[in-house]
Amino acid sequence: MKAFRGSVLVSAAALLSLTCGCGLVTKAQFDAAQSQNRVLSEQNRSQLAELENLNAHARQTEEQLKAAEEKMAVLEDQHGLDRRQMTNYQHERRQLHEQVKGLVQARGPVTPEASRRLAQLSQRYPNLRFDPETGVGKFDTDILFDSGRAELKPGADRVLNELVTLLKSADAGDLKVFVVGHTDDRPIARKPARELFATNFDLSTARAQAVADRLRRLGLEEARLGVAGFGSHEPLAPNVSKNDRQKNRRVEIFVMAPETPVVGWTDSMPKLY
Repeated sequence: MKAFRGSVLVSAAALLSLTCGCGLVTKAQFDAAQSQNRVLSEQNRSQLAELENLNAHARQTEEQLKAAEEKMAVLEDQHGLDRRQMTNYQHERRQLHEQVKGLVQARGPVTPEASRRLAQLSQRYPNLRFDPETGVGKFDTDILFDSGRAELKPGADRVLNELVTLLKSADAGDLKVFVVGHTDDRPIARKPARELFATNFDLSTARAQAVADRLRRLGLEEARLGVAGFGSHEPLAPNVSKNDRQKNRRVEIFVMAPETPVVGWTDSMPKLY
C-alpha cells in the first residue's frame, strides 16, 4: 500500500517538476500527467480494496480454524470419556464373571467325585464332551430326522445301542439322561405331518420321545430319562440351506450326575419341593 502511495507522489512530483523546472509545459503533457495520475489512483484504490478483502478472508479462515480446533478438542475429550467408560465396563464385566465363576466353583453343581468320574468317562469315550463347571456331558453324535418326521432314520439303533452300553456300565450306571428335540424353522404345512404335529414344539418333543423310547427298549431304565422339545428356537446353523436345516432337525442327548440341578427332577432340586 505504501508503494502505491509512493507511485502517486512520484507522479505528482514529476508534474511539479515539469511545471517549475520548465517554463514551457504543453496542455497535452499536462492532461497526460493528470490522466496517468487518475489511473494510478484508481489502481491504488482497487488494490487497497482487494487487500482488505484478503484480510477479511484471512480473519474468517482464522475464526473457522479456531472453531474447528475447539470442536476437535471437545471430540477428543468425549472420545477419552467414552474410552474410559468402555474400560470401566469391561473391568466390571470381568469382575462379575470372576464372581460368578467363583460362586460356581465354591458351590459346585456336582461333587468332586462325580466330576472326576465324568471327566474320566469323557476321556475314554471321545464322543462324550464334559463341562466340569456345570457337571453336564453331551454326546457329539446327534440323531437327525427327515423334514416333518419323527421316525428314527436307519443307523440310529447302532448309535443308540452304543450309548446304552456306556450308560449301563459301572462308571455311568447312575447318570441321568436328558433327551432334547429340535426342528428347523419351517412351519408344518403339509399332510400328514400337519395332522400329527400342530407346531414345531410338538414335532421336536415327538422326536425326543422317539429317541427316549428307543433307549428304553434297548435297556435304559425309564427313571433315568427326561425329555424336552425346543421347537425351532435353538438352531445349530442358520436355516438358509438344505444342509443347515438338516443340522437343526436333531435330537441331542445329555448326561449328568444325579445331584446336578435339573428342572423337573425333584431329587436334584429338593429346596423347591
